[in-house]
Amino acid sequence: MPTVPHSEKHFNASDSVRDVVIGMADGLTVPFALAAGLSGAVAASRLIVTAGVAEIAAGAIAMGLGGYLAARSDAEHYASERRREQREVIELGAHEEDEVVEIFDRYGLTRQDCEPILAAFRRDHDAWVDFMMRYELGLEPPQPGRALRSALTIGGAYIAGGLVPLLPYMLVAGVERALAVSVVATLAALAAFGALKGRLTGAGALRGALQTVVIGGLASSAAFTLARLIGA
Repeated sequence: MPTVPHSEKHFNASDSVRDVVIGMADGLTVPFALAAGLSGAVAASRLIVTAGVAEIAAGAIAMGLGGYLAARSDAEHYASERRREQREVIELGAHEEDEVVEIFDRYGLTRQDCEPILAAFRRDHDAWVDFMMRYELGLEPPQPGRALRSALTIGGAYIAGGLVPLLPYMLVAGVERALAVSVVATLAALAAFGALKGRLTGAGALRGALQTVVIGGLASSAAFTLARLIGA
């Protein structure tokens, strides 16, 4: 009887999705709050657009830089911990073997069961260090170029998100009408973004959309209220 090849599909872009979520969420809410807050104090859409564009540029740079520094810190932390593990498997081999046994003990394996693994680790220190980094410390090797990609992804997502609530002020005549369109556009973008995120992560499109709309809507409302109170 012919066998059907088993293919497992797993989502492997969690870091990229996280960067998009960070950039898009802030991009949708912060420029919206700024533009909406200014709508009550400024009668000219041009001034709102100018302030909004300046905020998007500054926010994208700041968010992108933050993502870059965070990714660099993760890479430096991984390199530091790996050097420490490399020293320990040489200088404290017996102790490190006990830690390997403790890890496998969680899965019901005895020290005797682990002996072939320990023997292999004694011959291959790089594999031993890889194992300890992942299963003792829970650290994965950083991807090459991760810091730059993170900065560009977060910054680009921030710009894309920030243009959504700002475009109505560029295209619609009248500040109040532009504000109404901006509210609808922002909520629609939050729903679409949440649905896509839910599908990618396996949480479900409807759940992702509702979650993002509720959280993003609350954040935007709070920011809008503060902006109006400060500008009053």
